[in-house]
Amino acid sequence: MTAEAQRLEENRERKAYWTRWGPYVSERQWGTVREDYSEDGSAWDYFPHSQSLSRAYRWGEDGIAGICDNHQHLCFALAFWNERDPIIKEKMFGLTGSQGNHGEDVKEYYFYLDNTPTHSYMKYLYKYPQGEYPYADLVEENQRRGFNDPEYELLDTGIFERDRYFDIFIEYAKNTDEDILIKVTAHNRGDEEKPLHILPTLWFRNTWSWYKDAEKPKLKVSSQKDNYSIIEASHHTLGERWLYCNSHDGLLFTENESNTELLFGQKNVSPYVKDGINNYVVKGDKNAVNPDNIGTKFTAHYQLSIPPGESRSIELRLCNFDSLQNPFAEFEDIFEQRKQEANEFYHWINPHEISEDRRRVQRQAFAGMLWTKQFYYYVIEDWLQGDPSTVPPPESRKNGRNSEWKHLFNDDIISMPDKWEYPWYAAWDLAFHLIPLAIVDPDYAKLQLSRLTREWYMHPNGQIPAYEWAFSDVNPPVEAWAAWQIYTLEQKFWGRKDTEFLERIFQKLLLNFTWWVNREDAEGNNVFEGGFLGLDNIGVFDRSSELPTGGHLEQADATSWMGMYCLGMLHIALELAQERPPYEDVASKFFEHFLYIADAMNHIGDGFALWDEEDGFYYDAINFPDGERHLLKVRSLVGLIPLLGVNVIKPETIKNLPGFKKRLEWFIDNRPDLKKNVACMVTEGMGAKRLLALCYATPRNDGKPNKLQRLLSYMFDEAEFLSPYGIRSVSKYHEHNPFVMHVNGNEYRVEYQPAESTSGMFGGNSNWRGPVWFPINYLLLEALQNFHEYLGDDFKVEFPTGSGNYENLDKIIVELSGRMTNIFLRDDAGKRPVFGGTEKFQNDPHWRDYIYFHEYFHGDNGAGLGASHQTGWTGVVAYLIQLCAESKL
Repeated sequence: MTAEAQRLEENRERKAYWTRWGPYVSERQWGTVREDYSEDGSAWDYFPHSQSLSRAYRWGEDGIAGICDNHQHLCFALAFWNERDPIIKEKMFGLTGSQGNHGEDVKEYYFYLDNTPTHSYMKYLYKYPQGEYPYADLVEENQRRGFNDPEYELLDTGIFERDRYFDIFIEYAKNTDEDILIKVTAHNRGDEEKPLHILPTLWFRNTWSWYKDAEKPKLKVSSQKDNYSIIEASHHTLGERWLYCNSHDGLLFTENESNTELLFGQKNVSPYVKDGINNYVVKGDKNAVNPDNIGTKFTAHYQLSIPPGESRSIELRLCNFDSLQNPFAEFEDIFEQRKQEANEFYHWINPHEISEDRRRVQRQAFAGMLWTKQFYYYVIEDWLQGDPSTVPPPESRKNGRNSEWKHLFNDDIISMPDKWEYPWYAAWDLAFHLIPLAIVDPDYAKLQLSRLTREWYMHPNGQIPAYEWAFSDVNPPVEAWAAWQIYTLEQKFWGRKDTEFLERIFQKLLLNFTWWVNREDAEGNNVFEGGFLGLDNIGVFDRSSELPTGGHLEQADATSWMGMYCLGMLHIALELAQERPPYEDVASKFFEHFLYIADAMNHIGDGFALWDEEDGFYYDAINFPDGERHLLKVRSLVGLIPLLGVNVIKPETIKNLPGFKKRLEWFIDNRPDLKKNVACMVTEGMGAKRLLALCYATPRNDGKPNKLQRLLSYMFDEAEFLSPYGIRSVSKYHEHNPFVMHVNGNEYRVEYQPAESTSGMFGGNSNWRGPVWFPINYLLLEALQNFHEYLGDDFKVEFPTGSGNYENLDKIIVELSGRMTNIFLRDDAGKRPVFGGTEKFQNDPHWRDYIYFHEYFHGDNGAGLGASHQTGWTGVVAYLIQLCAESKL
């Protein structure tokens, strides 16, 4: 067992609390729903970036490379000043949803370089310009640009010309679970000596301003030795911690409280406020900090001047004792030991022979997953009612956003999609996060999924919260699939079989499944509507709003997700039934339900179906108020998602479960009308396995391709879905053949767009109209693997379509995995597709090996798009690299 695995075991057995402290500080708290107390719910406008320096947050904190305890009582992060900026750089700047021409977008360059599951070693890089940061230019130019224009990036402003910037590496190493060593190293990449102020900041989250008589924590100078100072942090819940900093001068204290005089024209409660350190450092206001050296926010002010090509470092230590005699003597040894242990841990995870570049990408993918853990605090009832010591919220709030989620009480460390762009959990994103997380820390992965189904998360009606902008939105129900992934990955990498976890999740998901059946099947015919379903703008209409046509939408993807949900629950029930016979009854129920959904997908009375036999594709359908029904013939992922409804049942499973076998045989014998629309349980595949699938039919008598073959012919066609970098979300066919529909004088149009959306109908920067998305691609690979397990090597399809080259599905899976991982890897010319045409990233040795894991990728050239740090669901690339290594690709 590696040292890091041993720490995880100690954490698991509660012998030490290695994960009490971690990178749990958000990179953006301003502009979030939690901080929004406006009448109209305009979160971005109510608490903008311009106020974040001076205004205390109610529900969380943000910072650069920040760490905190698991309840965010005490925070530590870095701030900087280059003597040119109008404010200190203590948080990442970016555009709001309305400022960006493609929605919200962070405008900084920072990278997650390393992290371990216990956060025993962490490394982060921030690139800080030496010239004045172009805040106004970025806003004005991006607002000037339209949907068809590229985004105006920080590199485009010229601020990094002649390499006039600092590479600032922030590293953490834990000596014990409560003893954290901190090292900050700044490299001057420019050609002139430049000043840099480093402001390591320790502060308490403000928990006292909102309640009368709330107990207030305190920071103060504990003592000063020959060459260092000790700052004491006292908190009534956390206890005492001490920060050692190798400095006597520049110890600055203020309060983490709003500057109400500046913001609202009201007298400040204290003369020392949140922006006091900024006002002291930038404006030279000596009265802005407390001369008594006490407060709730502190920084040690390091003033450096760094020659070109050189670097300077500072060291700090945060721990639970104040008796260290020589706190910095062992720094290098501890850091080197933790780095070596991190290397050993990740080599244990992936011991296969792979290239240095592949290992680098995988390591940074894991690092991104672990850095984007965040303390997430949101108590809806308190948020709705307001706090005793503040102005009551507007009355509109009581019936507005999330008002029906009064039970929700979130106070946990949660995996975020992106701690700047999406600093809140999203239920279906989270399911994909759990794949790489389950490899390195299955206990944390299990805890994440368990949280979503606990009574203070899940609605009493069984709905799982979607995301904070609208907890009632409907995400694809992938939680059963995720539970099975965690269960199998823990066995594969850690040799543990946690059936108890599987059973607990299964019981809660029964409630959620019932909610889906009762709420989202309008006519009780097993065709589901769903609404938003994560695929924001892939369809003709905004699925979260009423249809402009009236009537309702039958969604091929919603119905397919429910088929996949059924099979996921069936899979779990069959596993549990091996040791608990009563689960055979439940397994039979999900088997039956799947047959009804499959029947509805393929045959809905009077010849209507979501399958179009002429085209050989699945489509959404509109039911108009006058009873007419029409298919919306858009070739998109909507029509490929039925492939995900597939499951293989092994013969020993059926043999060991006589009750399930008996019910299965009853359906085979008595309901031929249902079994004909799926790969029925009669036909045995490789090794006598059985297959359940939404779109597979037994070979046709006329010799024509069946549904699986017809769908794959579209998916593997380079003129349709097959991109050099994966499967596109909309067929390239629609580039020159857009789908157009006119309703009430308005035109609704779907066309292939390989990069950003050119439509403002759906808002934000969400775009499913052409790019490659990792989560769906990953699910498609898994579906192909299931089909291959059943059909074997003899089943071959043309790949690519029209090439005359036929391959079995296993080889195609390897090819598709390679296309997806190649997005991040250097090609023969040394270029990484993810960086697109950005020369700085492609060629500069100080940029080219720092990887971004974007939200989605250009459908034709693989360039990264959307949120630049959404390692979240794109982090599954870590497992793809693992699988490629295992198959010796």
